[in-house]
Amino acid sequence: MTEHEDDEFDVEDREAPDPSDRNDDPAEVLCPYCKREISEDSPQCPYCGYYISAEDAPPSRKPWWWVLAVVVLIWVLVRYLWR
Repeated sequence: MTEHEDDEFDVEDREAPDPSDRNDDPAEVLCPYCKREISEDSPQCPYCGYYISAEDAPPSRKPWWWVLAVVVLIWVLVRYLWR
């Protein structure tokens, strides 16, 4: 047998794919928070709004108002004590 004949033989032995095996829909998983089924590719649950992983969540805002409140409190205490 030549190399070309081997290729033809392999093609003839292959089984045609079954159309029901083709599933283009993404898998579904349970949301860890509300336990509803959501798409595996979804970064955020469409039902409860929580992000599925910390990597997908937007960065949290820094509590700038706490820093401002502490600075103002220190300023008020220093002014009051140094009178």
